[in-house]
Amino acid sequence: MLTGAPSYSVVTLLTRRALGLGGGKVREEVIDFERPDTFRSVVGVDDVFCCLGTTIKKAGSQDAFRKVDFEAPVAVAREARAAGAGRYLIVTAVGADPRSRIFYNRVKGETEEALRALEFPRGLRVFHPSLIVGERGERRPAERAAMAVMRATRPLFIGGLSRYRAIDAADVARAMLRVASEDAGSGVEVYEGERLFALV
Repeated sequence: MLTGAPSYSVVTLLTRRALGLGGGKVREEVIDFERPDTFRSVVGVDDVFCCLGTTIKKAGSQDAFRKVDFEAPVAVAREARAAGAGRYLIVTAVGADPRSRIFYNRVKGETEEALRALEFPRGLRVFHPSLIVGERGERRPAERAAMAVMRATRPLFIGGLSRYRAIDAADVARAMLRVASEDAGSGVEVYEGERLFALV
């Protein structure tokens, strides 16, 4: 979606492995998120869109999960902030809370807390989806079944329950781009539930 946004002349994609998505105004940079020196020279941007995330099962351990969901997003944010980036937009999760007893939610909340401390001049924008549905590179039978159920029951998640409604990955991307295009404020804004769905 960013490639079609006229407000961005160059889109730099930081990735852990080559995806073959470079071309046109897209630059693909394969980096090591554990080594800031591998991406320090390519983070001089205006806006940063962070969609990094994994599961504890896929990561293999809580430590490995934390490296992807906390250390990498915060490392990129620090380097981008130092290079003059004005705004940081990130997808975390509904229920993110640095004081949560649930490890997943706690790490997401700690990530947000660390990003808030960086004080991006044009703001931090946090997106709290529940289950994100869409095509994935790997097959997860249980997750596919959950997605089917969540899609079918989406109309039931209204009012206060809307924060738990499943959302398509493309809609999350659309919401992020809309906020980046229309929201010129500073400070921190969180989008979840009806506020998130109103953007798509």
